[in-house]
Amino acid sequence: MRKKKVGSYFGKSNSMELAYAKRDYAHYRFSVGEFMKYLAQSIGICAAADYLFYQNYWALLAAIPLSALYLKWQKNHLIRERRKKLNYQFKDALTSLSVALQAGYSVENAVSACARDLERLYEKGADILEEFHYIESQQHVSVPVEELFLDLGERSGVEDIENFASVFYTAKRTGGDMSKVIQKVSRMLGDKIDVKKEIEATLAAKKSEQMIMSLMPAGIILYLQMTSPGFLGVLYGNPFGICAMTVCLGIYAGAYWMGRRIVDIEV
Repeated sequence: MRKKKVGSYFGKSNSMELAYAKRDYAHYRFSVGEFMKYLAQSIGICAAADYLFYQNYWALLAAIPLSALYLKWQKNHLIRERRKKLNYQFKDALTSLSVALQAGYSVENAVSACARDLERLYEKGADILEEFHYIESQQHVSVPVEELFLDLGERSGVEDIENFASVFYTAKRTGGDMSKVIQKVSRMLGDKIDVKKEIEATLAAKKSEQMIMSLMPAGIILYLQMTSPGFLGVLYGNPFGICAMTVCLGIYAGAYWMGRRIVDIEV
């Protein structure tokens, strides 16, 4: 989020600077549209589960509070996706930073040059763009750039950014060759991200297969209900059927969760 802040003066200058707020990557706040979208999805899933396994309005009403778990799951998913995107964006930022340092810029000026480059690569509001604007604004009030990168690493929760910040901090404080340090880290980070993308491309088909396999049991039950409604009729509306369907639903949910964990590989 970008906020205007008046009263940021440097020396005798009367110019005002834009201050950029820190971003919290450990939490995610739904927009109104996202909240309504995921709430509708959760209610739809509850309704589908009730129709397939219970066909009881009371069971549907009892399942609706589980929407909170679905919303939390989606929020955690969006947090992971945001961090992954920030990691990929940080690779571009390091490349730009390395080029600026090779051109003879100081580290502080290289950050400003990098921010200008990122403005051409990403649209307004992109996390990496806002982070470099924030670092640039904090440099104007004499906050050391190495501490700003450490802060970014801690807030982002991204291992690659945290490692870069630690190396950058040590090199800056000990007088290391910043250009070579950033070039090496940028190359290593780029190789790691390339491996991640190759793995994701390989797993894309497997994730689709896992989703199809997860939907097959529900599809079989739906098919039986449509073609032979009396075949499953004994499982609805009686205690034994409710217990049996609850066990089936638990096994189904557990199998889906296990399948997602298998195809969700972290590099």
